[in-house]
Amino acid sequence: MAGDIGWLNSLPPDRAVQELLTCCASRQWAQKVAASRPHPDAASATAAAVAAVCELSWPDVEEALAAHPRIGDRAKAELSEREVAWSRGEQSGAATADAAVRAELAAGNRAYEDRFGHVFLIRATGRSAEEMLTELRKRLANSLLDERIKVQSELADITRLRVRKLLGDK
Repeated sequence: MAGDIGWLNSLPPDRAVQELLTCCASRQWAQKVAASRPHPDAASATAAAVAAVCELSWPDVEEALAAHPRIGDRAKAELSEREVAWSRGEQSGAATADAAVRAELAAGNRAYEDRFGHVFLIRATGRSAEEMLTELRKRLANSLLDERIKVQSELADITRLRVRKLLGDK
């Protein structure tokens, strides 16, 4: 994996946390990954980031979820320019969907939030709106525990992609 890790390794802990929060909005996660530095390479940093997501408690996952827009919605205004750009790119499949699919996604998002109490999270990168809608419908049938496991897995996938972007591996 390409990417320069030196700049991240050399940051003071508080600055490293701020940079990492653009990849995953859990403070616990960002602090843990920042504390695990230095990393010999970008692959090691990415692996540490994914492992840290998998170790998060549910409240920490919920903190991360709060920064993610609904599928088909714009990124939240309080996010950094980097996060807004990443979110826009990740959700490009939903942005180009026809009006009927966007309406179904909006209805599905509301049903999901009513059922599980948080935003529907899916690694949107590389997926069409129709694929995301199919997955949303399928996941509405999950138990609470199964869905929490799936959400944490999706968060790990998203975080992996964003850490790679942060480290310059386009």
